[in-house]
Amino acid sequence: MVFYHVGYDLSELGGIKTLLGIEINLSSIFLLVAQNFFAGLFIILCGISSTLSRSNIRRALKLLGVAVIITAATYIYNPSSAIHFGILHCLGVSILIYGLIFEKSKPWACLAAAAVVFGLTVALSLFMRNVPVRFNWLLPFGLTSHTYTSLDYFPLLPWFGVYLAGAALGKSIYARKQSLIAKRLPETFINTTGRHSLLIYIVHQPVILAVLYVSGLIRF
Repeated sequence: MVFYHVGYDLSELGGIKTLLGIEINLSSIFLLVAQNFFAGLFIILCGISSTLSRSNIRRALKLLGVAVIITAATYIYNPSSAIHFGILHCLGVSILIYGLIFEKSKPWACLAAAAVVFGLTVALSLFMRNVPVRFNWLLPFGLTSHTYTSLDYFPLLPWFGVYLAGAALGKSIYARKQSLIAKRLPETFINTTGRHSLLIYIVHQPVILAVLYVSGLIRF
C-alpha cells in the first residue's frame, strides 16, 4: 500500500513516469491485480481479526470516525475526487454489521452470507448493465453515476462478502482463540507495525507527500 501510494504521488502529482529506471504505470495489469489482491487480503485479515476482538462495535465506531475525517480532508483537498466510501468506510460498516449480527454466529453462517453478497453483486451488475444511473446516493452498494470519481472506493458489494469470508475463516481456524504458532515470535518490525496498522494508514500519505515535496519531486 505504501509503495503503491508513493508511485501514485510521483505519477499523478509529480508527472514522473520512471524512477531509478523503473516505469510507473498505475494502469498496468500487474499493478491493478496487485492492488485488488492486497486490498482483498487486507479485508480478509480484518474479518479474521474481528473474530478475536473484545469489542467490534467500538472498533467499528473508531474506524468510522477516522473515515469521516478522511472524507472531510479529501473533500477540502479535491472535492471532485473526495473519498466518500473508501476502504475504512467499508471496514467500519462491515465490522459494525458483524458485531451486531454475526458475532455469535457459526462459520457456515458467515460463509453463507458471503455467498449471498457475492451473488447479489453479480446479479446487480448484470441487471444494471444497461440501466443508466444518474445519482450517487447508493454508492455504498456499488451504484454510482458514470461520472463518479474518487481517490478510494470500496463498496460493500462485493467487499463485505470478502470480509465475511475472512470472518468465517477466523471462526474456523481460531475457534479456540489461540495462536496457531506454539512458540512466541520475537519482536520484529513486521509485528510491531502490524499492531499499529491504522496509525500507519492515517499518517503514511501525509508523510510521503511531505518527503516528496521537500525532495523536490512533486509540487502542489
